[in-house]
Amino acid sequence: MENLIVLSFVYLIGIGLLLIFNELVYRRLNPTGEITRKFAHFSSVLATVPFPYIFPSHWYILVLALLFAAALFITRKGKQLKSIHGVERKSIGSYLLPLSIYITFMIANITDNKFIYILPMLILAISDPMAAILGINIKTYNGRIKIFGKKLDKTWLGSGSFLVSSFVISIIALYFHRGVFDLETFWLAMLIAFVTMFAEMISWRGSDNLSIPLSALLVLLFFL
Repeated sequence: MENLIVLSFVYLIGIGLLLIFNELVYRRLNPTGEITRKFAHFSSVLATVPFPYIFPSHWYILVLALLFAAALFITRKGKQLKSIHGVERKSIGSYLLPLSIYITFMIANITDNKFIYILPMLILAISDPMAAILGINIKTYNGRIKIFGKKLDKTWLGSGSFLVSSFVISIIALYFHRGVFDLETFWLAMLIAFVTMFAEMISWRGSDNLSIPLSALLVLLFFL
């Protein structure tokens, strides 16, 4: 019990130092807010991947998620952490991220299946920021996706990179989890990639932080 409390504080301090470092980079090197925001997203979500091997109960994650959400709310109101909040578009993604981590962990914890937490978090950590950075910064031959005559905020290159990276992550993770590379592994990885890409494509104002991991989790619950 005491060790888990210590580990919880270590995670809080570590994420706090990460945010401070990210803020210093933003103020000194002056990159766009999208870049520093996605770096923080990548590193913080990736840091949560070992959670199922560290915390035996979802209640620890709930406390961490609430503290993290409170810190984001306070810094937004106080106009700190411009490296996170300093983006032109309106987004609730920062607040949905701790909720997403908690819900995914809780379901994995209740079902006693660590893998259905780990794979969605890997996709959220890697594929989502990759799609955003490529979609925003590469303009040549990279138009916005149009469905039924309506233009989405997502681009072809962004969604394409999400699909490819999600597939690669899924097929590697499934291979190590199942211990075999067969047709089922291939098609399940492909299904996860398409479902998560579609979830990211139709999301708005940062709601993909919730829709991506939950869509991957549902596929795993049904087919794994």
